[in-house]
Amino acid sequence: MKFSFVYITAKNKEEARKIGKELVASRLAACVNIIDNMNSIYRWEGKIQDDNEAVLIAKTKESLMDELIEKVKSLHSYSCPCVISLPVLNGNKDYLAWLAKETK
Repeated sequence: MKFSFVYITAKNKEEARKIGKELVASRLAACVNIIDNMNSIYRWEGKIQDDNEAVLIAKTKESLMDELIEKVKSLHSYSCPCVISLPVLNGNKDYLAWLAKETK
């Protein structure tokens, strides 16, 4: 079984909590960490933006990624939210077994 860490940005901590709770409740993620007050500098619609955002790191099965992305998009305020999957190459076998048990 393959696992992923999913990096997601949100406009603020409240939106991140809403998304995180829904991902865990729907068993699309076993756990979500939220890092608040992250500074993002990016180009959007031709202009340089400098904003504070919140970061979610969701732990899930690689096989759930399509469904997780669609769930995030349905809950997110951005028209093009950042949802990027990073493969988990190795880890604590007990933790990975728990992650498998807590997701669909």
